[in-house]
Amino acid sequence: MNQVTAIDTNNFAVMAQAMGMNAESSQNTSKASTLARLRIHHTPIMGQQEIKGKMKNVEVISGGAYKLDIPDGPTYYAEGATIRPFLQRFMYKKFIKGNDNTANRFLKTVMAIDLNNDMKDNEGGFNCGKPAGFIKDWAALPDHMKELIKSIKRVRALFGTVELINPTDESGNAVDVDSTAFIWEIDNRDAFKTLGDQFTKLSKMQRLPPQHDISCTTSEVPLPNGSSFYVPEVELNLGTTLEMDNGTQEVFANFMAWIENYNTYILNSWDENMHKNEDVDTDTVEEFVDINEEDFV
Repeated sequence: MNQVTAIDTNNFAVMAQAMGMNAESSQNTSKASTLARLRIHHTPIMGQQEIKGKMKNVEVISGGAYKLDIPDGPTYYAEGATIRPFLQRFMYKKFIKGNDNTANRFLKTVMAIDLNNDMKDNEGGFNCGKPAGFIKDWAALPDHMKELIKSIKRVRALFGTVELINPTDESGNAVDVDSTAFIWEIDNRDAFKTLGDQFTKLSKMQRLPPQHDISCTTSEVPLPNGSSFYVPEVELNLGTTLEMDNGTQEVFANFMAWIENYNTYILNSWDENMHKNEDVDTDTVEEFVDINEEDFV
């Protein structure tokens, strides 16, 4: 085996191995995420305020606010946000409700640049149980298979930095929040398309995501039962081109490392659990092909 005897900064992979950096990377793959999570909070938060000398229940956080969860820290809310997107990845996700003996949990796949291939999940299967490809005849599927497929969400995982507009804490008190790196797991179909359209615009203009920021608010979608949910309203700001300085490069590198760390965790979990799925009748699963997911979501 040839010995490396000179430092070559243009060949990081070889030099990292020679310098023993890979061992440090592998030791960190089980650490908990330190990335803040951005999402839309759909229901109002009530609190108490003194009105004319009396304490009354009032809405301190409106439905449709942006919510930023800081790991092992506070949660912030805001009426709007300005995000600087860096990159996106795609995955499948399924919520599994617990019982008296088990906690609620999520079944998740690795993150990939698209959804065109089967993706390993953390319980030893693929695509969280979603059949590969398209389904020929949706109506012919048994009800339990229809319910399974409907329960599996396609996710656009958006990575970027966010500045909250007029942020508050959960009691509605004004706070100062610095620009924060985040992940936003977008599984609502309308929101999935809305944010995807921004990447399409950038691609057509041959602009990279972190060169522009996006102004975000929300709009209310009423439901027949009288309740509501909210979807993002966004505007891609093309008038200003943001600089790719050293801090930007470091943020991008951190996101790439986070994704690698996450995928390593999922793949390790797949290796540990794949024997549980050895008895699955793959011929039956592959029989259902040729229907687009949007036909039944």
